[in-house]
Amino acid sequence: MKKIWLSGVLCLFISTLLAQTPLHVMTFNIRMNTPNDSLNAWPHRKEKVASEVLFHQVSTLGVQEALYDQMQDLQQLLPGYKTIGVGREDGKTKGEFSAIFYDTTKLQVLKSETFWLSETPTVAGSKGWDAAITRIVTWAQFRDKKTKKVFFHFNTHFDHMGKIARRESAKFLLQQVHKIAGAVPAIITGDFNATPDDEPIQVVMDNSNPLHFTDSKAVSQTPHYGPVGTFNGWHHAEVENKPIDYIFLKGKFNVQKHATISETWNGRYASDHFAVYAEIGE
Repeated sequence: MKKIWLSGVLCLFISTLLAQTPLHVMTFNIRMNTPNDSLNAWPHRKEKVASEVLFHQVSTLGVQEALYDQMQDLQQLLPGYKTIGVGREDGKTKGEFSAIFYDTTKLQVLKSETFWLSETPTVAGSKGWDAAITRIVTWAQFRDKKTKKVFFHFNTHFDHMGKIARRESAKFLLQQVHKIAGAVPAIITGDFNATPDDEPIQVVMDNSNPLHFTDSKAVSQTPHYGPVGTFNGWHHAEVENKPIDYIFLKGKFNVQKHATISETWNGRYASDHFAVYAEIGE
């Protein structure tokens, strides 16, 4: 009888551990495919990008600057994953994607959509405020197949030039996450083209605003691992000791680990940005 009881307790303990398996979240500006990058061009590094995703067993991945051919390459190199997203220029395949890749063995998609960071967010290809380039947000509502918990993932890439556009994009993103996700926990990933002391990040992290986001790095139980800066620009180290790529959170999450992934292969990076990674309990 005692053996049966111990066996039952052990099974319950194991099932509890399995249920608490964290989400492995990554945001990664993979750098658009351009031959101008020479030996750093996409054909020489696409396997490196995929290997980072596979090694870290990423559950959900937000990519930025991905062109359609890069999306197809990653789909082949990440066979257990599916993608969500559209090209920003036409809402189909033209222009860069701010797409989401997700592990189909772990997650089920409930809803997904893309909106534009502009005054006309449902108009494909629309450019907002003083932005230099068309910008988008792709989002998905997921159900964890193991825990059955539901959460949202929003992925974006803010403008690199327009000061008004970046401020208004930050305000609009806060509103949209609240409107779409409501009280359901949300993960927000992206290249925000802004350091923590820049206005867009100040806007999204303003604690006086009930819609504000939390930086996953700031609440990680394990101290941050790796460089603080996330842009290397093909140099031998990060350009500055400040991030521009983030994993933000809204709602109840338990962040176990946070890292900036800066591996090299014979001195070459997988992208001109480092991937940012977090292990997040629901």
